[in-house]
Amino acid sequence: MKHGWTYKPLGEVITVKSGYTPNASELSNEGDIPYFKVAEMNLPRNEKYLYDTPQFVITPKSTFPKGSIVFPKNGAAIGTNKKRILVTPSVVDLNTAVAIPNSEIESNFLYYIFQKIDFRLITRRGTVPTLDLKELKNITIPVPSKDEQISICSLLDKMNRVIEAKKEQLKELDNLAQAIFYDMFGDPVTNENGWEVKQLGEECTELRYGTSRPACENGQYKYLRMGNLTTSGYLDLTNLKTIDIPDCEVDKCMVKYGDVLFNRTNSLDLIGKTCMFDMEEPMIIAGYIIRVRLSDRLTPRYVSVAFNMPSMKKLLRKMAKGAVNQANINSKELSSIRIPIPPLPLQQAFAEKVEAIERQKELINQSLREEQTLFDSRMDYWFSEEDDDFGQLDKLD
Repeated sequence: MKHGWTYKPLGEVITVKSGYTPNASELSNEGDIPYFKVAEMNLPRNEKYLYDTPQFVITPKSTFPKGSIVFPKNGAAIGTNKKRILVTPSVVDLNTAVAIPNSEIESNFLYYIFQKIDFRLITRRGTVPTLDLKELKNITIPVPSKDEQISICSLLDKMNRVIEAKKEQLKELDNLAQAIFYDMFGDPVTNENGWEVKQLGEECTELRYGTSRPACENGQYKYLRMGNLTTSGYLDLTNLKTIDIPDCEVDKCMVKYGDVLFNRTNSLDLIGKTCMFDMEEPMIIAGYIIRVRLSDRLTPRYVSVAFNMPSMKKLLRKMAKGAVNQANINSKELSSIRIPIPPLPLQQAFAEKVEAIERQKELINQSLREEQTLFDSRMDYWFSEEDDDFGQLDKLD
């Protein structure tokens, strides 16, 4: 399919412009031109199009056309590698740039090319990292026929829809676990069912911090850091590091099946991420995580889900100390949190339901990994170097 493709510098098929920030007189609730800030490019989800809660401009100096690709050009947002397609003529702020495709290249095709470029490798370092737009325009890209571009994007879009559908299934299963919790136990903060209540510390055999030692290449142990705990209460091992640690410290920092992990330091929105460690292989935890070992009156599944309920997360954010970017809940504060203690058989029945959900999730995750691998292989085939004409794009993979 790549036979006969031409390759050109990006600058020959796009026009790159910087955004601008409207002044107060241009912004209005009565405006009809969307104005997007760089924060809209830094959303956690993998959405292709840009239509998230913009402000509006009533008298813009200029607009960027529908189908343009918007991307961060200044600051830490460059590292997020987020690019979006404008769905309507819009204004974007000074921290973003806009690539306007010419008639040779489809907007969707350009979007996928941009997804393969690691913008961090063409960023000038300094007090404020800045994308080198000149170097970006010099990158050589494939430019097949318009029909081929449309065909490629159609297939990639279909694959993306399958991937996103499976992610939605996982979210629905997470929500199901919380719905079952409400049905069986009620709200863990208001405790409307009148269960016995104890401070968490009274029902723990141990609360211990992890190690402050840094990760290393090819370490003896797998190393869990706060990024490996998800906001939905599960482990994410896709970016797992390793660590070496003296034998005398292993027992203090190692987690085993059934431990509850609590993220004690993070931004205010992420503080208190909690999950049950459900892996058979022991691992080492970092110092921003507290290892909680429970008495036989509490099951780790019950406690993990309880700490991920919306009311409990709200309570944790309220009690956290520190700035928005570095909030903290120490072990003493964690141990003081009051938690209902339903009958153990009820907790065990709940754990069985959650474990059934986890088995369903693992099947979906396996399918998701396969779909992602297939998608990545197609991206590599179309947008990575396989002949001498491809030029600079390969060095960015």
